[in-house]
Amino acid sequence: MKVGTARRAVWNTVGIVFFVVTVFPVFWMISTAFKSDDQINSITPTWFPTHPTVQHFRDALARPYFWTDVKNSLIIVLVTVAIAMVLAFLSAIALSKYRFTGLKVFIVLVIGVQMLPGAGLIIPLYVVLARYHEVNALTGVILVYLTVALPFSLWTLRGFMIGIPKDLEEAAMVDGSTRLGAFVKILLPLVAPGLVATSVFVFITTWNEYIFARILLNDQAKQTITVWLSYFLGSSRQTDWGALMAASTLTAIPVVIFFLLVQRKIAFGLTAGAVRG
Repeated sequence: MKVGTARRAVWNTVGIVFFVVTVFPVFWMISTAFKSDDQINSITPTWFPTHPTVQHFRDALARPYFWTDVKNSLIIVLVTVAIAMVLAFLSAIALSKYRFTGLKVFIVLVIGVQMLPGAGLIIPLYVVLARYHEVNALTGVILVYLTVALPFSLWTLRGFMIGIPKDLEEAAMVDGSTRLGAFVKILLPLVAPGLVATSVFVFITTWNEYIFARILLNDQAKQTITVWLSYFLGSSRQTDWGALMAASTLTAIPVVIFFLLVQRKIAFGLTAGAVRG
């Protein structure tokens, strides 16, 4: 066996093992959601449900505030993604296309903000939001999520913007296109993969966030779906694991749907950018 073939086989094995380790928790969650209570509580684990049941999903949906908290999460996530993409995109244009005093310092500060632990920001953010009566309000949580999402979004989109040659935009303007026309026809399609990829990250991060939502939202009618999910947990003898796994599966569905809706656009944008470049 050649050295290159052996090395490729080793890396393929490592990739398969990594894939199995990554996917196994998701498989176990979905499998447990369809198992009967006897299988879930059995000392001997079973890989697949022998008699699949949807009773756990009924129990999960019967819990109060499910649809209300889903609506709250969707409002928070969609507004956060929309505002973050607009602000980060405009800021990325300024940071990549123009030079001004303090540019490098600002970029370093953006990276530094990403290093701050979220737990260390809870108290000061709570104090500020309480002063402006934004505690226990969806707008307050949206503002907090924006402070977390904007630095990463800005940094990522700036990398996409820097990778676009200036000659393309200048050539379009030489051909008679205005700056706005060159922006819409040249720059925007090429940066589309970055916008989609960044929006996916912001969507997943915001949808799965728990700590800020748990502390800032006290009213169950205003809480997010991840906070609703935490109410399934009790002591080891009180936790309904079947309903918990079913509820976790339901919670993961919007993220999967969102990714399926945009994954084709990611592939199309990357291909279009490669051809035009």
